Amino acid sequence: MFNAVVVENQEGAKQAHYRELSDDQLPAGSVTVAVSHSTLNYKDALCITSRSPIARHFPMIPGIDLVGVVERSEDSRYREGDAVLLNGWGVGESHWGGLSQKARVSADWLIPLPQGMTPRNAMAIGTAGYTSMLSLIALERAGLRPDAGPVLVTGANGGVGSIAVALLAARGYEVIASTGRLDEADHLVRLGATEVIDRNTLSSPGKPLGKERWTAAIDSIGSHTLANVCAQTKADGWVAACGLAQGMEFPATVAPFILRGVSLLGINSVTRPYAERVEAWARLNAELDLSILEQLTSEVPLSEVIPVADDLLAGRIRGRLVVDTSI
Repeated sequence: MFNAVVVENQEGAKQAHYRELSDDQLPAGSVTVAVSHSTLNYKDALCITSRSPIARHFPMIPGIDLVGVVERSEDSRYREGDAVLLNGWGVGESHWGGLSQKARVSADWLIPLPQGMTPRNAMAIGTAGYTSMLSLIALERAGLRPDAGPVLVTGANGGVGSIAVALLAARGYEVIASTGRLDEADHLVRLGATEVIDRNTLSSPGKPLGKERWTAAIDSIGSHTLANVCAQTKADGWVAACGLAQGMEFPATVAPFILRGVSLLGINSVTRPYAERVEAWARLNAELDLSILEQLTSEVPLSEVIPVADDLLAGRIRGRLVVDTSI
């Protein structure tokens, strides 16, 4: 038996409950993991509150991240006792996810927990930090270097944004942080931001082209914000798009792309090949300052996740939220 957060659909009414389940209820998969920690991400909160149709079927256990120890394996790549982590691959959406004390998944979705990384730190990083690193890797492969000019990070107080600020600053980049919580500007400066701007300057409809302000950007917001970010990116700069907190629409023109040569890089964190996932996590393990990570992280018991989902969607949670499944 094990406990989990379960979203159920009863005659069209979707509701999340904290329930006890039996092992024979777990879905198909070649590896069973005893989950020690998970996270509460924006997408998980949407699923728990049913504010967006995240779950593809019901009942569904949310949680796009998990870390734990292999309990049983039918795949030669993993043995009982191996420490593993998983993010993406539709868990928490089309396959039962990490907000649970157990998970049964495909071995193809797992990677080994990096040497020296604790389970708690892995989930403090989670999909948010992993997405930040994928964005940084994409920008650097495109040609970005620390001496090229400032890099904008939108949603800088959120999970993706806060880790992006810390990663960029650690590599010597000049970081402009955009946030809706200007009262926490000092926190962003401690993470490494050299300038903090109000998100309202980017969140409304803007001009097709604006003043050139940054060489590159990591955007987790989408919608008008992404359009304005592109419109204010310097000639031959780059924008990594990795989220849609404001919306999925992209109300932009082609002007930044054909008149300034701006490149828009899409970041898919869900189905990256094994080698790319291992590379990103290895870099996170090597480059992310754990003392900074601790500043960004708070913890909640699995049994208390459901009410916290509303706080996350309302923007009342700063940084990362680790879920301890043991309590």
